[in-house]
Amino acid sequence: MSTSTLKRSIGLFGAIATGLGLVVASNTLVSLGQGMGIGGPGFIFPMFVALILNLLVAFSFAELASILPRAGGINYYTLPAFGPFLGMVAVISGYVIVNMFAGSAEAAVAGMVFRDVFVPWFNPTLFSVLLVTVLGIVNILGVDLFVKVQVVLVSAMVGSLVILGIIGLSGMGGGTPLPTALSEYSFNPMGIGVLSLTALGFWLFVGVELVTPMAEEIKNPNLNIPIAMIASLVIILIAKVLYGYASLKYVPMDVLAGSMAPHVDTANAILGRTGQIWIGLVSLFATATTINTLLAAVPRMLYGMALKGQLPQIFGHVTRWKTPGVAIGFMTLAILSFVLSGVASIDTIIVFILAGACSWFITYIIAHLDVLILRRKYPNVVRVFKSPLGFWPQIIGIVGMIYMMFNIFPDPEIKAQIYKYVVIFVGATIVFSALWVKFKMKKGLFETTPLESLLQETDETVILSGAGAAVPANNATKSETI
Repeated sequence: MSTSTLKRSIGLFGAIATGLGLVVASNTLVSLGQGMGIGGPGFIFPMFVALILNLLVAFSFAELASILPRAGGINYYTLPAFGPFLGMVAVISGYVIVNMFAGSAEAAVAGMVFRDVFVPWFNPTLFSVLLVTVLGIVNILGVDLFVKVQVVLVSAMVGSLVILGIIGLSGMGGGTPLPTALSEYSFNPMGIGVLSLTALGFWLFVGVELVTPMAEEIKNPNLNIPIAMIASLVIILIAKVLYGYASLKYVPMDVLAGSMAPHVDTANAILGRTGQIWIGLVSLFATATTINTLLAAVPRMLYGMALKGQLPQIFGHVTRWKTPGVAIGFMTLAILSFVLSGVASIDTIIVFILAGACSWFITYIIAHLDVLILRRKYPNVVRVFKSPLGFWPQIIGIVGMIYMMFNIFPDPEIKAQIYKYVVIFVGATIVFSALWVKFKMKKGLFETTPLESLLQETDETVILSGAGAAVPANNATKSETI
């Protein structure tokens, strides 16, 4: 199917806002505060390790997207490398199931903040339901509306985090810093053990690759996708380091570590009621951008899978607004069902955050392997963006993911709960995917799709002829094939 089915209208700023959308979730503000509370100022070390690992992920996804700029995302990249089975596992366990939990937990955070900060008598679940429903409608009504909402919310939220962090660190807010100043903390009380918080730090940056499923709607995707992912990681590092260190200056570490809303505690300590209202708005914006991103990116993956026969064909339906309406509706209802059931509540958010991260690690390992396999199988395919330093980013990235999986959290009891949900997420996905491929698609689990046939479906990629000359597919422009 031609990529003209979807509307190409997202520019660079819209792509960056999409990349930032999931990374600046309310639950990442919770994990930032708890990480600072557990690790102290030394939490900066796992944050930097996590940043590097996410940059390696961005490199791999950027290279894959430059070959196949399709709405299917990781599934399309995996089809020519490993076949339909692992492609389905990567999408369903790494994005669909995880984000049903993460999205509902995120909505729960918004409901709690709205009640506690703004309207004490309002039912938080009702607020969560209304928010998810409105954002589902926004996404169905067109990608232009999605981008406008996303750019405004992300700009307000990231800007607010930076400003609040600067106010806190400079002491301009009028709040009373702790008697033990930030500079007097033991910088790294956990020693080398602080690296066991790398998975928690990783969650602060996870999700920038969700810009890649929007490839059919991004202008000049070969250039804007890698720029958007790298820019998103740098922006969020600056914002969260500023706010994280401001939190240590005003809130005791044990309070941060045990709080379900450490970001609210911090703003309240810096600016009092004004800060509480301000961070309350930031938290609501964060939830809105997160769910907005999930309802934009994940349905595009489902849409792409439906086109390849990996899901029921109805998921490939496109509305008159050029959006995958059925897929968006499915994800909206799935998140709402988890919100109403209370399965992923605010009380279990840290467990679901890290269980989601662990499932995401598996998807990222598959992405790194896709790069390695496709380079070996198709060395002559033009890669507009190529991950630097040979195979090292992918090898280091895979090792890093495995390390974080085995060191997911320092507390053994919480670690066991995390693994339990990972087994549920991934196990259910493996069973479903194997049965679907074997009996519905009637294919071998690892029966690959030739890359040439996938390239012929898109008007944005190029392939090389046997003689090595670049041959644009359909109407690819000269600038896109260099």
